[in-house]
Amino acid sequence: MNQLIAVAVSGGIDSLVAAHLLKEQGRRIVGIHFITGYETSPDFHVPKTVSTEDGIKNHPAAIDSAAASDLTSCFQDRLGIQVKVIDLRAEFKSSVVDYFIRTYRFGKTPNPCLVCNASIKFGALLDAAREMGSTCLATGHYARITNDEQGKFHLLKGADRGKDQSYFLGFLTQKQLAHAIFPLGEMTKNQVLQLANEKKLRPIRNRESQDVCFIQGKSYGEFLAQSSKIEPQPGMIEDLNGNPLGTHPGLHLFTVGQRRGIDCPSSAPYYVIRMDREKNRLVVGRRKDLLSSACRVEKINWINQEPTSPIKVHTKVRYRNEAVESVLFPIDGETVTVRFQNPQMAVTPGQGAMFYKEDELLGGGWIE
Repeated sequence: MNQLIAVAVSGGIDSLVAAHLLKEQGRRIVGIHFITGYETSPDFHVPKTVSTEDGIKNHPAAIDSAAASDLTSCFQDRLGIQVKVIDLRAEFKSSVVDYFIRTYRFGKTPNPCLVCNASIKFGALLDAAREMGSTCLATGHYARITNDEQGKFHLLKGADRGKDQSYFLGFLTQKQLAHAIFPLGEMTKNQVLQLANEKKLRPIRNRESQDVCFIQGKSYGEFLAQSSKIEPQPGMIEDLNGNPLGTHPGLHLFTVGQRRGIDCPSSAPYYVIRMDREKNRLVVGRRKDLLSSACRVEKINWINQEPTSPIKVHTKVRYRNEAVESVLFPIDGETVTVRFQNPQMAVTPGQGAMFYKEDELLGGGWIE
């Protein structure tokens, strides 16, 4: 039986090629696009009113096709597939945007993509796709999935090491991986672009996805002030010895490792070392002071079996950082201490730490 597969489409080249590959395999597919409520021109128009289609119980799924006419015509004309537009504005606000704001309130630096993939794309969107009759959700992520003889799923790095996006999928569970497909996992970005050119697959959006898709045309500080009513609270800037150096306009405008905006004259630049939320202090130091030999990681999602004794891994503390040699010391099922073989720069509370064994992502959690 040729089961229906939903392809998460954005209008970009990756999702377009992913859909093309599945169709070339003879798979029966439908496009599915979700709106967040934060779209702005030249992205897709979001209607003020939303109608509900029969069969989608908890996800108002029948946005008028005119709401995303460019997107639907793109996939209809180029691939001959239908696109459903799913309204996930409420879910996106509560799961992703509210998390983003809350993390800044606690003086940490959020990573909304990690939350979005687990709670929205392979959460609410996958639920909506399955209610529509789809068995799986395919995306344009550069990552791979395998399964073993025991039926366990394993998340692996994408073949293109420079584009690998497994880091962003570290909070997916076995149940979610069972319904996930990554058609681009064995391809490089250059191969994707070449195939798109050969097949005349032209996207309607040429720019790459943004790190924070819901903030466009404004700074993080402006977004937080407008969206969360966070009122800037000026405070003291101090060095590591507690010596006052100046004042800051609000801790929510800073992150660990930041250099810009400190505005304290000195013979050498200052960097943010930490934010002291209780005393509203911005603690700064020199670049060498950003080095950390260890960190604590909490609320870990183990994709397979969790370790019960120290284990050697490679740890990635930011998407754009290399995974580095380290040892995990389990504290409990959801908490470990990570000790790096070599001290690492700007290990930032609130960011995700992902643990790899060769190509496999074992799991990951939040840096505390």
